[in-house]
Amino acid sequence: MSTETDAQGRLYIPKEVREQYGEQYHLVTYEDRIELVPVADDPLAAVRRAAGDLDDAAIETIEADIEAAAKADARRRDDDG
Repeated sequence: MSTETDAQGRLYIPKEVREQYGEQYHLVTYEDRIELVPVADDPLAAVRRAAGDLDDAAIETIEADIEAAAKADARRRDDDG
C-alpha cells in the first residue's frame, strides 16, 4: 500500500487501516525508512506487557528493550514482505 502527503505534509491513512489500528500513531524514523506504530488504547498497560518481568527495572532499560523489540518486529515484517 502506498500513499502521498498533501501540500501541508499530511498523510492520508485509509479507513480500513484506521479501523484496524486506531487513530493515533508514533512516527518511528530509521536510517532508510519511517514507520507508523499504532498507539495503544492504554499505553501504560502496553508498556507493562512489553516489559514483562522488568517491574523493578529502570525506565531506560524498559525503553531500550521495547525499542529493540519494535525494531526486531519491523525487520521480521520487512523480511516477510
